Amino acid sequence: MVRLEREKKEAGELAPYAALNSMSRGRLHPEDEHPIRLAFERDRDRIIHCSAFRRMEYKTQVFFYHEGDYFRTRLTHSLEVAQISRSAALALDLNEVLAEALALAHDLGHTPFGHSGERVMDALMSDDGGFEHNQQTLRVVDLLEYRYPRFPGLNLSWEVREGIAKHSTDYDNPVIASFGNAQPSLEAQIVELADEIAYNNHDLDDGLTSRMMELEQLEDVTIWREVAHQIKRDLPSIKPSMLKHEAIRRIINWQVSDLISNIGKVLAQRGIVDRQGLAEARERVAGFSPDMEVMNQELKEFLRVNLYQHFRVIRMAQKAQRILSDLFTAYCDMPQQLPPQYFRRIEKEESARRVICDYMAGMTDKFALDEHRKLFDPMEKV
Repeated sequence: MVRLEREKKEAGELAPYAALNSMSRGRLHPEDEHPIRLAFERDRDRIIHCSAFRRMEYKTQVFFYHEGDYFRTRLTHSLEVAQISRSAALALDLNEVLAEALALAHDLGHTPFGHSGERVMDALMSDDGGFEHNQQTLRVVDLLEYRYPRFPGLNLSWEVREGIAKHSTDYDNPVIASFGNAQPSLEAQIVELADEIAYNNHDLDDGLTSRMMELEQLEDVTIWREVAHQIKRDLPSIKPSMLKHEAIRRIINWQVSDLISNIGKVLAQRGIVDRQGLAEARERVAGFSPDMEVMNQELKEFLRVNLYQHFRVIRMAQKAQRILSDLFTAYCDMPQQLPPQYFRRIEKEESARRVICDYMAGMTDKFALDEHRKLFDPMEKV
């Protein structure tokens, strides 16, 4: 069969610590393998075609969707993470398709209105287990997507589900005991760093585009200053608008190259030569070099102070809190206002608050704003 030949070829081409399709631990619900496509390819394709993936087009990264057409959304962010993840995986002879699938899936469970929305939903659900978007992503891919007649969810491979469950960054710290304490695949670890590289640099871009930040302020940030000075030496007549794009491009390239180089050094230093050694490691293998880590932390602190705490971003966060709190209270007071397919779940004795949480987490910014008007504006049609 074509698939078996491809699996054999993959095993001979990838690094010994790479995740192999032929070694997958399988799926929640038994399925026949595809005669041509490999397991992780099917996972990636199912993610791309699911409803939650499309809804990310209108979910906030930092700026609400109506703030402008050029700001990042959850969807464009996920595509940027996928591009960086694939580049790093290819350079290290890892499974680029697994890395791509994880990158495309990692934000499927996000609420509307970005991390502000997640904090609000976590507070609203504090008496019912809280809210964490990696756990919600697992609910999406395991339960909430309805696309197949024989099982709920997307029935993804164990390796993709493990990578979702253990995705850990400054904004993510899931604790999902069913996946154990072993380190996730190196592909999953790369996605964590690709996520950080992508959001730091596109937030730089969006912050400058929005005029919440100015180029002059970035002279205090080491990585920007070094890159910008190099560009001005190479291209002394470059325009400020082009300097921004060139600097961000070079910062991304520098960080990705540093990540790839440092992973190789760490693997050698720790003597990790196979997947078992990777899983049993005390710490993640993927990370920046010490010098790059210092510069990256400085960049993150700059963004925290100058962008995420900007009064316009705080205003957007407060809007999100009011809108989501109003909707949650309205649905809890009278669940019959939910669409029938959600209310039927409550009638089947599911937790009303968890069903409401599932419904609201799936909303786009636009849908949440429209729903708020329908419920609270007496002149708006319902």
